[in-house]
Amino acid sequence: MCTEKDAVVSAAALRRGGLTRRDVDRCLEHGVLARLRRGVYARPGACPDARSAASHGGRMACVTAARHLGLWVLDDGDAAHVWLRGHGHSYRHDACRCVEHWDDSTASDSFGLPSVPRILRQILRCCGIEGFFVALESALHLRRISREGVAWLRAVCPGKAREAIALARGEADSGLESLVRWRLRDLGLRIRAQVTIVSVGRVDFLIGDRLIIEVDGRAGHDDPASRHKARVRDANAAMWGYITLRFDYAMVVHDWDVVERAILAHVVSGRHLAGG
Repeated sequence: MCTEKDAVVSAAALRRGGLTRRDVDRCLEHGVLARLRRGVYARPGACPDARSAASHGGRMACVTAARHLGLWVLDDGDAAHVWLRGHGHSYRHDACRCVEHWDDSTASDSFGLPSVPRILRQILRCCGIEGFFVALESALHLRRISREGVAWLRAVCPGKAREAIALARGEADSGLESLVRWRLRDLGLRIRAQVTIVSVGRVDFLIGDRLIIEVDGRAGHDDPASRHKARVRDANAAMWGYITLRFDYAMVVHDWDVVERAILAHVVSGRHLAGG
């Protein structure tokens, strides 16, 4: 995320702020500003994505804008998504791999982000329903979207997205949990999220009476102390009659069939129920 306000600025804005052309030249010489393209400059606190988007002719959009706001997104790519709006112009630049979004809307300033509801609709169109659901639940969890924003999404999005909006909650701690809940939704299971269990603490999911599902994200679970803590939790759960299935990021995102079969194997055998 950019470390300062107005990290990208136009020549016209600099003039309105009182800088002359000579002042701008001095700023460029001393590294206070960097020229991105004709009439557009970056301050030292501008992040790489903001620089790429402005160099391309627009502002951050879609998963790039969502990630900039701290939302959890499925997209792992490093290409900048750029909002150009309907009347914009794109510009090729060094190492340009930008993904363009041309949807029309008014904007409060030249280089600010789209609204969160618009970012989510861009994600839906660009990345599909799973990416949309994950980002929506993250926005709800972080309180980045209002009831009015959700209502706007419901009005402008197609039927499958409205199903996702109806299912979305703000309780998921990570997008990985959101993805698991979305993929399990049609299996007819009784699933509770963020359940507190005596001697164990809060678990990601409880299926039936005693099948715990834990999902370990890309960060925060790789060091020895975290792995030991997870094993202690699982052992405490076992002492109280619970079964824990633990899946990491790669399994959930890239090997979902194995995850689903592992869960269903316990469900079919009845091991998820008390007395099963």
